[in-house]
Amino acid sequence: MKRTVITIDHDKCNGCGLCIPGCPEGAIKIIDGKARLVSDLLCDGLGACLGRCPENAISVEEREAGDYDERKVMANIAVQGANTIGAHLAHLEAHGQSAYLAQAMAYLKENGIPIPAQAKPPGCPGSRATAFEKTQHSAPAGGGESQLTHWPIQLRLVSPRAAHYRGCDLLLAADCSAFASGAFHGVYLKGRKLAIACPKLDGDQDVYVEKITALIDDAGIKSLTVLIMPVPCCEGLLRMAQKAAAQAARKIHINCLVVGIDGTPRASSGSEV
Repeated sequence: MKRTVITIDHDKCNGCGLCIPGCPEGAIKIIDGKARLVSDLLCDGLGACLGRCPENAISVEEREAGDYDERKVMANIAVQGANTIGAHLAHLEAHGQSAYLAQAMAYLKENGIPIPAQAKPPGCPGSRATAFEKTQHSAPAGGGESQLTHWPIQLRLVSPRAAHYRGCDLLLAADCSAFASGAFHGVYLKGRKLAIACPKLDGDQDVYVEKITALIDDAGIKSLTVLIMPVPCCEGLLRMAQKAAAQAARKIHINCLVVGIDGTPRASSGSEV
């Protein structure tokens, strides 16, 4: 099958090893002075190691590769101790990989390995699920008050298991919509939780469909509002939401709102999927 995995340019690699701690699956080792992907089965393709390479020798590609095997990953990292296990579990949590997380937990339980009480996700702190309270002083002079209550918001980074998504009304907004509409926070986002995506520029849209499905089924969101613009690429965001809702076990209402490139509201529609 074809799927996304990392690839390492050995001509660029200087063997520094900085990529190794950035791989929560332990899939990279230094062999003969070069970083090597030891097995396709250990690479989840999410690219947590990419930003660690000073030579830009690591990239992701779609190619024929064996299925990622979470149980083999756990067997690979279990001997490295609680910190490594915790980092891997946090990595799965931060990327919303609920199925793999369940497999990892099952492996630990079956083998009598304690589950770390706390874990810090590796890589960029900006991908860690965070909720925050709004204050009276959150807006600069002359600006409207932000209605954002959580982070991250990019759909690839959000975790459907994050507490702030449970039972919420969700706004799935096209990336450009917030810049086009001055009413974005006060009208569209107020009272809702947010996820953003661009179906034209973001790759691997199947991941997005899986995330939206998990938000419907696992997070139990109450409603889904899709905010798009009247351009062909934005229609893809609505189609992804409809596809996710169609394959989800729960029924959910999808409301589509359209804002013009000049910021004016356009026709909207709603449907039970």
